[in-house]
Amino acid sequence: MLQTLENTDIYTVDALYHEPQLASIHLVRSNNRVAIIDTGTQYSVPQVSTALAELKLNQSDVDYIILTHIHLDHAGGAGALMQLCPNAQLIVHPKGARHMVDPSKLVAGASAVYGAQEFNRLYGEIMPIDASRIHQPLDQETIYLADRPLTFIDTPGHANHHHCIIDEQTNSVFTGDTLGVGYRALRNEHHAFIAPTTTPVQFNPEALHASIDRVMSYQPTTLYLTHYSSVTPSARIIAGLHEQIDDYVMLTQKAADSGDQFEKVLAKELNDYLVRRCMNEISGIDEETARHWIKLDADLNAQGLVFWWQHKRIA
Repeated sequence: MLQTLENTDIYTVDALYHEPQLASIHLVRSNNRVAIIDTGTQYSVPQVSTALAELKLNQSDVDYIILTHIHLDHAGGAGALMQLCPNAQLIVHPKGARHMVDPSKLVAGASAVYGAQEFNRLYGEIMPIDASRIHQPLDQETIYLADRPLTFIDTPGHANHHHCIIDEQTNSVFTGDTLGVGYRALRNEHHAFIAPTTTPVQFNPEALHASIDRVMSYQPTTLYLTHYSSVTPSARIIAGLHEQIDDYVMLTQKAADSGDQFEKVLAKELNDYLVRRCMNEISGIDEETARHWIKLDADLNAQGLVFWWQHKRIA
């Protein structure tokens, strides 16, 4: 069953990445034309096909496959989907486009993070995309899905190849990972726990602060997170993101004294910090649930923060 907010023509498809409700794909519909925003992995393609059928549409109705950025939980299925959607154009940040034409470096980088066996389990084959079918939007460029304008804004910080997409029709933003991750299990009717994500290898705290503020300068009524789906932004959520970014930096600086245990120590500190914060923000949540949903991101965040500390930070 597709999930949608009333009168939006925006539909959430579960990518079934790792487990249900961890990563979402969004379909935007306008006059029976479709844009797919983020693709999940190769293994997510059947879910997209099923969703199109549920909307009484098919692959030939897809005009755009749009990537917020090229990390493989967002872009791993793009090549497979492009093969199935004959009229689709791939829309990708200019700094990421070459890796969609030749994904070998993406594969090598993700394999280094996960290991070859786990990479194959998570992502399968990453298919290259013909350069002639790729469009690289400039900052603030608008494309039209039928008569529905979609505007792209450059939002580095999580990754240099990241942009967010503004849907003017609903005053919504597809945020990829720029405004963090917020799983449905970590929400209640009053608040959603949203945490920044600093996965390897391009985390930049100053740029991420600025990108969050830039997105919010459009005063969106809804944020569509890839992890996971629609959230109503609040001053509390946005202030919390900024505070957590600064806390991540502080925890990284503290753990840097741990020598060859740096990443291990930081991962534990991040896990404990995020679990405490989540339980303080979401009344009634149990620690086991919080730890389950936080562990994957906290461990990857530690990798990204260690890399930033050792290679990218300004001395």
